[in-house]
This record gives sequence, C-alpha cells and structure tokens, in this order.
Amino acid sequence: MLTIQTNYSLKQLNTFNIDVKAKYYAAPTSEDEILEILNDESLVGVPRFILGGGSNVLFTGDFDGIVIHPQIKGIEKIDEDENHIWLCAGAGVVWDIFVSYCVKNNWGGVENLSFIPGNVGAAPVQNIGAYGVEAKSTIDEVYGIYLENGEPFCLNNAECEFGYRDSVFKEELKGKAIITEVTFKLNKKPVYITHYGNVEEELTKNYSKVNVQNIRKAIITIRERKLPDPGKLPNAGSFFKNPIVPVEFAENLKQKYENMPLFASDKKHAKLAAGWLIEQCGWKGKRIANVGVHEHQALVLINYGGAEASELTKLAADIQQSVKEKFYVEVESEVNYV
Repeated sequence: MLTIQTNYSLKQLNTFNIDVKAKYYAAPTSEDEILEILNDESLVGVPRFILGGGSNVLFTGDFDGIVIHPQIKGIEKIDEDENHIWLCAGAGVVWDIFVSYCVKNNWGGVENLSFIPGNVGAAPVQNIGAYGVEAKSTIDEVYGIYLENGEPFCLNNAECEFGYRDSVFKEELKGKAIITEVTFKLNKKPVYITHYGNVEEELTKNYSKVNVQNIRKAIITIRERKLPDPGKLPNAGSFFKNPIVPVEFAENLKQKYENMPLFASDKKHAKLAAGWLIEQCGWKGKRIANVGVHEHQALVLINYGGAEASELTKLAADIQQSVKEKFYVEVESEVNYV
C-alpha cells in the first residue's frame, strides 16, 4: 500500500537545495498508486504539485499540500520497422539514463539531449532542448492521468502543442494532469546534428568518427566544462529562456552589437542568446551574499549555501530588469516558481 508521508523535507529533491517541506508527500510507482492518492478522501481539496527530478523548480516556501513524485520506472520496446524504433519509458526514469540506453543501442534522436538533469516525465512538459534538438522531435505519445477525475489520457505529438520550452502541460493542462509514461520514436539510421554550439569543434578535436556515441561524449564534455555540478554548487541549469523576438528588431540590435549571437527561429522571428545578453549587463560571475551567477555560464544562477528562495528570485528579477533596460528585451524564467 502506498505510504503518504507528512511534513516531508524537499531539500534533497530540488537541485537548488532549498530547505522547504511538503505538508504531504507521496512517490507512486504505478498508475494504481496514483489513483489511490486521487481517491483518498482525506486529501480532497488539498493542493497538488507534481515533482519530477527537481531540476527545473524553485520552491519559494513550504508547500501546503501534497507533492506527488512519480517513480514509475522501466524502458520497453513496443514497436519497430525498418527505419524506426518505438520505446515507452516510465515518467520516473532518469532522463540521462534513458538517453544513455538509446545511444548504447545506436538509436538516434536524443543524443544531443545528453546530460540534461531531470526525469522522463518532465521532458514533454518543458519540451527540453539543447544543441539544436528539442524533445518534441522524438516524442510520439504521452500517457497520463487527469487529476480532476482520475481518467487516463493519451496525447499524440500534435496534441501536446509543443513550443519553445513549452507544451500543453504548461498551459491548458498546467496543474491538471500527471504524466505516467512517454513513447519515443527513434531513428535506426541516425541523422547527426552537430552545427550548434561547440559540438562540431569538440568532435573534430577529439573524435575521428561522428556517431551518436561520440556526439553524446562531446556534449557531456561541453556541459561539464560550462555548467556546474548541482551536487557541488546547487543550481537548476539554465534559469532563463532564450528570447524570441521579431526579425527586424533582432537585426537592428545586431547592427548595434556586432558580436551578438543570433539564431533563426522562423521566418518572422529570431532567437537571441540570453546568456550573452546577461553577460553584457555585467552579471557573469557576480555573487551577492548566498547567491550568484556562474562564472562560466551567465544563464546559471547558484545557491552558494544556505540561500533563501527570496534571494534567488530577487537576483533573477534584477537580471531581467537590467537586460530590459539595456536591450529592451524581456528575458523569461525557464525555472518554475512554486
């Protein structure tokens, strides 16, 4: 029978290491255990929060409700044809374990998403992305349960309404659904994407062959070099999204700042590098009491130890304000405040 714990510390379950507690906490390992929580009469009307790997969340205080932390495991091959293979992974599977499993079997599509913290269940919510690839390019179907009535659902790729670091789970279904499993469609004949960031340079310098295994190794090397280990310096990875702006506005900025990185988004919009904008405002490597901005990556905010959530939210707000004043650009938080 599922155990529901009370006054449960979440410090070890969020990568910022913020010392907060949940009034109730449960870690269901199956759909039946999730339904057990939803049908528990003592929890009727109690606020609910679905916690994944805790790598994209900032708890701003104790949670006066139940934190549901899905631990549904397993990776299963459910179909294949000449060119593709379909895998179903439980929401509680660690994302990088899933990526490693795919790469070891030479199935392409997620290798560029190596070393991203978090669990499989969070991948569709955030539409995680890195080095020119987004999770939406491999997600086939998302399975879950509606919190209101306990009914199961299955959404295909289009129904997930994926956008840049966005999905239906952050919009219409925010707080209304819990993901249990995700089905991925992977390539047996991988198509390599190496032009983004320093991936091609790293491959050329250290590897004689381009394949999914070496792309994964190269990306892990780059990420380890640029991003701090949350176990040593508590952080949530990239705190801010890269702004999407009209092409004309981006080109005008580029004329003023010739070294500004600029990426195509669609015919009418361009993507700016939030890290570069923040660095130009003088934040890179800056520390204020218990919090600061990482010395190698301006997108990363750090808890140097004992920080209150309010210190991080103020730092983030100050950074956003300075970017807006200098560049007239809104930099949105990628991290979810709870």
